[in-house]
Amino acid sequence: MRAFYSDHFVLPLPNGHRFPVAKYAMLRERLIQELPALRLLPAPSADDTELARAHTPAYVDAVARGTLGPGALREIGFPWSPQMLERSRRSVGATVQAVRSALTEGISLSLAGGTHHAFADHGSGFCVFNDVAVAIRSAQATQATRAGPALTAAVIDLDVHQGNGTASIFENDHSVFTLSLHGEKNFPFRKHAGDLDVGLPDGCGDADYLCALDGALVRLGADCAPDLVVYLAGADPHEGDRLGRLKLSYAGLQARDQRVMQWCWRRGIPMAMVMAGGYGVEIETTVQVHVNSCRLAWQYWTLWQA
Repeated sequence: MRAFYSDHFVLPLPNGHRFPVAKYAMLRERLIQELPALRLLPAPSADDTELARAHTPAYVDAVARGTLGPGALREIGFPWSPQMLERSRRSVGATVQAVRSALTEGISLSLAGGTHHAFADHGSGFCVFNDVAVAIRSAQATQATRAGPALTAAVIDLDVHQGNGTASIFENDHSVFTLSLHGEKNFPFRKHAGDLDVGLPDGCGDADYLCALDGALVRLGADCAPDLVVYLAGADPHEGDRLGRLKLSYAGLQARDQRVMQWCWRRGIPMAMVMAGGYGVEIETTVQVHVNSCRLAWQYWTLWQA
């Protein structure tokens, strides 16, 4: 199974910044130790043409030139730097490659991504470019050059925060179904409606969360039969997360992942998984959630190969 990484492009942040940039390198190191057969590959850099599949050229140009205004940078939450730009391009490139690999091998990983608060014309919430939207649009563009039907996709977003940017980008695109299961009172405080949004109360635990997910997957199956799933396996619903406000255990998150992967496996739908958010009080907690998700994806990848 292929996993694409970009953590060697370090994002320079002020001391005390709450974005856990160190988790990405820590995750890759754990995977090297615990899944040695995993093919870890450096992510390419997404160029302006590729980014413009989901973003306005004016926004891409402003990020590339470093001309975003102070307000735009505050909304993103990162100071601009050449390293910020390159890391953002590589994070998108990781997901583009993961989607391409999933379409040929069944399952693939982006050890970054899930930047679902980025809109077509602006970034937000630690998200500069929307990697999932760019990756789906790139796969659809590739499919369009071949004979056969257009490629359809579903986004299963189980980050604790609603995927408002993704929902906005695909709002009038019937080839992409967006599902978001999230904390109703959490960021973003103004939601942008997707195709299926399931808001959960603060303190929601394993049983109620999994019941809500089961219902959402039933509705997803009734509404569409996608050719591809992009799964945002956020670690932030975990009970040890600083920002999540939900109360899922490690076991509950493993059950969550298994439901999504089994849903795809039973239908023969390729799945690309991205890490999305995670802000544990202890960063090792976040990394452990991601490691568990990657290990389960490996198990399902072996089923695809069989």
